[in-house]
Amino acid sequence: MRKFNLKMLFLLSLGHLATDIYQGALPATLPFLKENLSLSYAMAGVILMAANFTSSLIQPLFGYFSDIREKPFLLPAGCFCAGIGFSLLSLPSSYAMVLVLVVISGLGVASFHPEGYKTAANFTGEKPVMGMAIFSVGGNLGVALGPIIAVYIIQYFGFSSLPAVIIPSLLFTVVILIYWKKIATGRVAAKVVKDDSYKIPRATYVSLFLLIGIVMMRSWIQTGLMSYIPFYYINYLKGDPLYAGALVSVFLLGGVLGTLGGAPVADTLGHKRYLTISMFLATLVLPLIFITQGMVLFVVLGLLGMIVISTFTVTIVMAQRLLPRNLGIASGLMVGFAIGAGGICVTLLGVVADDFGVPFALRSIAVLPLLGLILSLMLRYPDPNRKGHPGFTHRSGQRL
Repeated sequence: MRKFNLKMLFLLSLGHLATDIYQGALPATLPFLKENLSLSYAMAGVILMAANFTSSLIQPLFGYFSDIREKPFLLPAGCFCAGIGFSLLSLPSSYAMVLVLVVISGLGVASFHPEGYKTAANFTGEKPVMGMAIFSVGGNLGVALGPIIAVYIIQYFGFSSLPAVIIPSLLFTVVILIYWKKIATGRVAAKVVKDDSYKIPRATYVSLFLLIGIVMMRSWIQTGLMSYIPFYYINYLKGDPLYAGALVSVFLLGGVLGTLGGAPVADTLGHKRYLTISMFLATLVLPLIFITQGMVLFVVLGLLGMIVISTFTVTIVMAQRLLPRNLGIASGLMVGFAIGAGGICVTLLGVVADDFGVPFALRSIAVLPLLGLILSLMLRYPDPNRKGHPGFTHRSGQRL
């Protein structure tokens, strides 16, 4: 096993950050696209649905091909496509062309993530959870910075200046090519012999199905708040776009802190127990955003982000332990399919907003943590921290 390599994990985390800036920036950019092209809320929701389908739902497909054969070129290529597709969104005058660019950006995001999580796993050594948290927090930070970066550029330089957002993508593409040899060396050292006779137990599929459902609820909460906080404050209240962008960024930055702080806590309490407690606390805290304002609202959103998004790394590790011989598929299911499916559900909020108004659509999100809590209570997951647990089998055949 290779040793824990903080330098390489930090580099890969920067690539994760650069790629996910564009994923986080899109919801905050929707109000400007809506106004520029005179779209309905439902049409804006279709843009988000296209982004989630291409960036998330098809990630398991990239993970499947990655498990069959290594494709490290997807790291720089994916980041570049994510950036070029999003940064050109201000140029088209047609709705169809906007969808094409969103698909290009989404495919870039989808191709980067399974390959990125597999590559990062090669450098985690004896600290797999902490190493994965370092890589994951780059993405969380990118999603958090995306809204404020995009809104700042649009607010002060105009919507036509959006192409300037391509800079992080270009920088990472150059940096990763410089370190290409070290990345390739790490991948070769981490290769293992596959056992084709191994069959996944039927109970594992049930657990994986429930875990996907929980991540869908979490994603629906996260993407719904990211999308409808800007709609509420910019379109409905006609307020300051920077204020709306700041609210979203505080929520997501809370998730960054939660991701780093939640990993060791989850290892202590147990993965399933931590997941259940997170959903329970989210059920209590989320309604507070509708009755608070000013600085208290920022505090509540930051706390909510810490609670909800802190389970990001935990659910990835849980999926990888359930599918130890298919890390690419496991990563794609958690980071891609489950999150994307939850994001696509946000399209339903567009229909609700058109029929019942933006405030009602925003408030309807409050029921989702309760659904996630119910699913987490039903989940059967053999936590390795509990006494008497035999442990999971690593893809090399060794007990963990």
